[in-house]
Amino acid sequence: VQLQAYGGGLVQAGGCLRLSCTASGFTLDYYTIGWFRQAPGKEREFVASIAWNGGGTYYEDSVKGRFTIFRDNAKNTVYLQMNSLKPEDTAIYHCAADRNPYGGNKNWLEYNYWGQGTLVTVSS
Repeated sequence: VQLQAYGGGLVQAGGCLRLSCTASGFTLDYYTIGWFRQAPGKEREFVASIAWNGGGTYYEDSVKGRFTIFRDNAKNTVYLQMNSLKPEDTAIYHCAADRNPYGGNKNWLEYNYWGQGTLVTVSS
């Protein structure tokens, strides 16, 4: 069971990126999927999460209105569309799966499966 986040890169402030999260070995259909990020020297923080059927989405305050989380269960993929990026968004972004399918969990310690992250760098 492994998740894989990809789509990171270097972008200028105000730009956009779309991150993708896929899984090998299991289907994401019945899991809440969360995105978390960790900047150098800082703790891991919640970014966004989405319930198993896409019916509930949750965001950290600083990304509301700029980031959108959505999923395509047919493709076994969850996406994080990031617009109006700021230098403070620079971090390694991880996706994770929570067996509780109803979304809203902001505590990374309670997520069950993780994968390697993808680096997002926003230049000023």
